[in-house]
Amino acid sequence: MGGFMEDLRKCKIIFMIGGPGSGKGTQCEKLVEKYGFTHLSTGELLRKELASESERSKLIRDIMERGDLVPSGIVLELLKEAMVASLGDTRGFLIDGYPREVKQGEEFGRRIGDPHLVICMDCSADTMTNRLLQRSQSSPPADDTTKTIAKRLEAYYRASIPVIAYYETKTQLHKINAEGTPEDVFLQLCTAIDSIF
Repeated sequence: MGGFMEDLRKCKIIFMIGGPGSGKGTQCEKLVEKYGFTHLSTGELLRKELASESERSKLIRDIMERGDLVPSGIVLELLKEAMVASLGDTRGFLIDGYPREVKQGEEFGRRIGDPHLVICMDCSADTMTNRLLQRSQSSPPADDTTKTIAKRLEAYYRASIPVIAYYETKTQLHKINAEGTPEDVFLQLCTAIDSIF
């Protein structure tokens, strides 16, 4: 583990926070292409683990079927394993949708290290709702009705406000105006990221 921590210190860790429809996924793809980062999404990691049929996947499935959140310790283990797996060939990690709560951020800081940058994709609820509604028209499983979107946004705001406040005090937080065109948003992101290199 010592070698892992050593190598990890050479990598930049960036948390990407933003509501559903704020453009995180789109921007992460572009940032990976430009900077050679590894994009890690906790949702993706959980889905991959569930598909693996491991002992841990059974535990995660039980928790999710009860409608509970997967414990932060398990999420952190998945993140750490994914980071170790791609340590050799990355300039840094773009961790999307994490931390969901301050406790997760503190635990990540203790066990892996504090992020070099926390990006908050700042976007109005109206903009996110419109983007999600447009997205659901273009993809068949339209589970994004106005009602479900409102619920998702409410959950996001409830969870993210304390997280954003926590990182604001640590001065690693960059708020990005995510209302503009993908190109405008990307330029702002590059400026924020260039500041840590």
